[in-house]
Amino acid sequence: MLYYIFRFLEQFGISGSHLWSYISFRALLALILSLMISAWFGERFIKYMKSKNLTEVQRSADIDPFGVKKVGVPSMGGIIIIVSILVPALLLGRLRNIYLIIMIVTTLWLGFLGFLDDYIKNYRHNKEGLPGRFKIVGQVSIGLIVGLILWASPDAKINENVTIVKNTVVTSVEQTGEKSGKNEIVIHKSQPVKSLKTTIPFFKNNNLNYEELFSFMGEYKSAAAWIFFVLLTIFIVTAVSNGANLNDGMDGMCAGNSAIIGVALGILAYVSSHLEYASYLNIMYIPGSQELVVFLCAFIGALIGFLWYNAYPAQVFMGDTGSLTIGGIIGVTAVIIHKELLLPILCGIFFVESVSVMLQVWYARSGTKRGVKRRMFKRTPIHDAFRTRQDDLDPTATYLMNWPKGAWHESKVTFRFWITTLILAAITIITLKIR
Repeated sequence: MLYYIFRFLEQFGISGSHLWSYISFRALLALILSLMISAWFGERFIKYMKSKNLTEVQRSADIDPFGVKKVGVPSMGGIIIIVSILVPALLLGRLRNIYLIIMIVTTLWLGFLGFLDDYIKNYRHNKEGLPGRFKIVGQVSIGLIVGLILWASPDAKINENVTIVKNTVVTSVEQTGEKSGKNEIVIHKSQPVKSLKTTIPFFKNNNLNYEELFSFMGEYKSAAAWIFFVLLTIFIVTAVSNGANLNDGMDGMCAGNSAIIGVALGILAYVSSHLEYASYLNIMYIPGSQELVVFLCAFIGALIGFLWYNAYPAQVFMGDTGSLTIGGIIGVTAVIIHKELLLPILCGIFFVESVSVMLQVWYARSGTKRGVKRRMFKRTPIHDAFRTRQDDLDPTATYLMNWPKGAWHESKVTFRFWITTLILAAITIITLKIR
């Protein structure tokens, strides 16, 4: 909104109006504004929830190994995150940009889905919340919508590569007439095209075209590849949002991990939207993806601001309203910038949390069939295993992995998971050069 106003004022020579054409200016402004909104709105949201007695008991002191009793803590703090993201995005973003539209729709859709789940838990006093099948349908639906928009939109295109020779970007097509910072003539190597290519980490020629997987289908390979892409988008959105949801089990855990992941995605989105960086790194140039940088800066600022209240001991929990939204934003961003195959590295913590739950269920059921009670981990999701004492284990069950022997404090587990995510984010970034 403000972008269009100041670009209009620029025509009249209004001092400072030209700043709004710089993505760095709008992105940093979005970061600052989201921080301010989350800090201001968060305090008022918490007071309102407490005044209406809209709180929950996350766990009692007899369950926590350190005797910490959390009573009267408001949930649905994801509303703070969503508001802090959307306001800067709407004010500072280019609202006609297809990628920004997708991110806003994703945020609202998954935010509403999570809100329904939290509402049923807290107001209808149903601990199960929204039935799992409805939650899955909601996640699958937004994945389908995102995939179909990227399939159908004429604006969702890429330039596979851009070559700069002698300070000039060279093409076999035409000159665009754009000017770079060094007064160079910028010419795209090829016109933007619809593409099903994605980045494979650690490979020199690191672009995989999904059409190659269906080359055996002849003239139908393109249609089959697009169908596969839509299904893959559905899987990614569902998997990452569920992974974030499982990771939201300790104060500050999910918010901190997601902020770090957001920084890495912001860097990837920025270099993908910059001609010279895309050329230097030999990656796909994605016109229009710079608006994702504005959105992600708002995302990062909202999460850091939320941590002010969610850090141990938490004054508010994000609930499914926040965790489902966060995971969806991460998954959709990766798909848009064609870096979805980097998610197992970047979101390694989410991945391990999800796998730990699946392995625990499989191992327990296989033991039940044999008439024995067994567990693979002390508790799942895996972060709970680190704060579980030996005395809290079921003496009638056998445990395959009984580590660590002692219980770590919640804040220590959270910080160590943050450090792990920071390392994974660094590895994700350096995959741009290590091939």
